[in-house]
Amino acid sequence: MRKMKKLYIYRKDIYFIIILILLLINIIFTSSKKHEQELLMKNPYDIKVTEYDNFVFLGDSITDWYAFDEFYDNIPVVNSGVAGNKTTDILDNIENRVGVYNPTKVFLLIGTNDIGERTPKEIVNNIGKIVNKIRKIRPKTKIYIESLLPVNNSDDSKVNKETVRERTNKEIEEINKLLKEYCDKNKITYINTYDEFVSEDNQMDLKYTTDGLHLSNLGYLHLTKILLPYLNE
Repeated sequence: MRKMKKLYIYRKDIYFIIILILLLINIIFTSSKKHEQELLMKNPYDIKVTEYDNFVFLGDSITDWYAFDEFYDNIPVVNSGVAGNKTTDILDNIENRVGVYNPTKVFLLIGTNDIGERTPKEIVNNIGKIVNKIRKIRPKTKIYIESLLPVNNSDDSKVNKETVRERTNKEIEEINKLLKEYCDKNKITYINTYDEFVSEDNQMDLKYTTDGLHLSNLGYLHLTKILLPYLNE
């Protein structure tokens, strides 16, 4: 009986040690993951902002769904994106979307929702009109124009064909070409994000997207790394 009791106590000790080891492994793993996330999210640039700085990001759902609080910690960023917006939506509401914030810099990403409704030339012309309106109401604001991002319209199960619709990277590349020409001609900073997101088969890299059009968390992290240096210019 005494032997049985000792054996029972011994087993209890083993179970306790196993549970303790499992708890320690979980704590180490959780801590490691948290540290990894902090490193990923850490601002790789020393952004120097003043009390006068105000950065407005203007666009459609890609901007609207951008978690600026997570990616731009302690940086005065305004999210002026509205899901579903086309160039005309912004044109009709410049004061409320830009003017009221009196920004020092505006980052504009718009045009993908116009595809299928307007030609590349018409889309770029409308973007030019947006720029002119911003310059009229806020002449000291510096404007940055981001290229349209690629889409993925492959047969991968991740791709939502209804979301991507008639968008093709051939047409997006044509819009971006015209957009860069416009920026060069008008001395506006053009940010080529397209090349940073496209894969070797000329599709949006699947790791950067949730459905072939919109960005995943990794996609937004990648976009942030591209844009951050321009905040510090």
